[in-house]
Amino acid sequence: MIRVLIADDQALVRGGLQMILSVQPDIEVVGMADDGAQAVTLARELAPDVVLMDVRMPVMDGLEAARRILSAAADQTKVVMLTTFDLDEYVYDALVAGASGFLLKETRPETLADAVRTVVGGEALLAPAVLRRLVDQHTTAAAPAQPERLAPLTQRELEVLRLIGRGSSNQEISESLWITEPTVKTHITRIFRKLDLRDRAQAVVLTYETGLVRAGEVA
Repeated sequence: MIRVLIADDQALVRGGLQMILSVQPDIEVVGMADDGAQAVTLARELAPDVVLMDVRMPVMDGLEAARRILSAAADQTKVVMLTTFDLDEYVYDALVAGASGFLLKETRPETLADAVRTVVGGEALLAPAVLRRLVDQHTTAAAPAQPERLAPLTQRELEVLRLIGRGSSNQEISESLWITEPTVKTHITRIFRKLDLRDRAQAVVLTYETGLVRAGEVA
């Protein structure tokens, strides 16, 4: 059973998300918070698998709450940011902090449940088109930093990581590099272990920070 904590300062949104998720046979809503501070407290007490976190909340905003939850939860809890706009300025910072992606609040009900399952499986919620705009906006003027972080990777692992940064799925990586999907997954596991990455979202951010993928390169 996937355990979910919902954090949003609007009661209507919280109730709607709970209603959508509660009918799923493999998902349980274990708690709801109406501000970031309460979200941090409940995450500590309930140890959910996924926190659906609104970006803008009183007392403590969603970004700071996400940082605190992720710094304390190791790999146990995934955080997905909820936002009204796909170019919300805080979303990129949330990805850097370790969030597994973001969802628009207008997301369709069937997509929401699939999204929760996706992040639990170690994937990231980053549509390539939105990813391009989001990361380009924050990295256009920035010089590549810390390229030495990629030194532990083999040439093949660098190729896989570059494709992850471009928003490719495992299947697309498999087809591009002419290797099987199980082999792709093996490479990704090794990459994450060597670079101390939580998931694909952090991997994408790293490809930009190190210059492995350049702003404007994602199709």
